[in-house]
Amino acid sequence: MRMKFFAIAALGAFATACASTPPVQQETAPIAQPQVQPQADPYRPSGPIAGSVQDFVQNAGDRVFYGYDRHDLTPEARETLRRQAAWLASYSGTRILIAGNCDERGTREYNLALGARRANAARDYLISQGVDPSRISTVSYGKERPTCRESGEACWAVNRNATTAITGGYTN
Repeated sequence: MRMKFFAIAALGAFATACASTPPVQQETAPIAQPQVQPQADPYRPSGPIAGSVQDFVQNAGDRVFYGYDRHDLTPEARETLRRQAAWLASYSGTRILIAGNCDERGTREYNLALGARRANAARDYLISQGVDPSRISTVSYGKERPTCRESGEACWAVNRNATTAITGGYTN
């Protein structure tokens, strides 16, 4: 009986020792690590590669916009086309495609003709700025390739454009 009592007491002492909680440690605020700003590599360009499609879009702009049922160039469109002409003068081997686009209103045939007039207006202005005509192709998509697919004036205004795309001779 003593042995049982001793075994139970030992087991109780063991269980009590195992059940004790460790002492509470005070939490300390983490030490703030200094923020290290990455240094720009002087040998790596930070923007688009010169002469690339991204360079053209960022620095010259790739589209001009037109009013409803119009193909004449706005002052903003002329400025964009002047930047395109300057960019193209820097990269003389580059060829482009100007695509005339329209909003969804009007017949397919009418919009194809209007898109062609818009593309040709942009082409003619680039030629007047000294771009060789043999470097420029045009196409009209009419209302077939909308940028915005909603119905409403804000969306239609975005779709009335001539978009310039580089088709060959770029550096990247």
